[in-house]
Amino acid sequence: MPQRKGSPTQRLTKLALLTALALIIFVVELQIPDIVPIPGVKLGLANIITVYAVYHYKAGEAFMILLVRILLASVYSGNISALIFSLSGGMLCLAGMVCIKRIIDEDHIWVSSVAGAMLHNIGQIFAAVAVMGTWTVFGYLPFLLVSGGIAGTFTGLSAQAVIKKMKGKEKTDRQ
Repeated sequence: MPQRKGSPTQRLTKLALLTALALIIFVVELQIPDIVPIPGVKLGLANIITVYAVYHYKAGEAFMILLVRILLASVYSGNISALIFSLSGGMLCLAGMVCIKRIIDEDHIWVSSVAGAMLHNIGQIFAAVAVMGTWTVFGYLPFLLVSGGIAGTFTGLSAQAVIKKMKGKEKTDRQ
């Protein structure tokens, strides 16, 4: 159920704010020490915004939010070399969640988030194969899928809680 309210300027402003929020969350997450000493394992808290955008905006708009966030995050983190990993994982994640949205409703958004997180990890592995030129990196995949499932559950439940809270606020604002 994409939002279709407001002028194009208002929509663009909302998309920009969501992108900024995702970037802020990403920068804050950079300050959290690594939980697991496996490359590629992180919480992915900025994906709360991506999951929200998939369910509340058009696919192209969610894509814009994700793309701009990934590009700016690589610049702000000073890790341009990680751009290929973030882009490949992020794009596969987004494509999967857009497809899953057709069968999973917003009340079960966390399921879409889990699938998206796992697809993100699969995309990262394929990027690693392309960069390193070896298939041995697939040994990381089971660890990444487990951590992705856990992180995806957390971010999905967080997105679901935010959406529920926002719906409650909208009801009280209308009264």
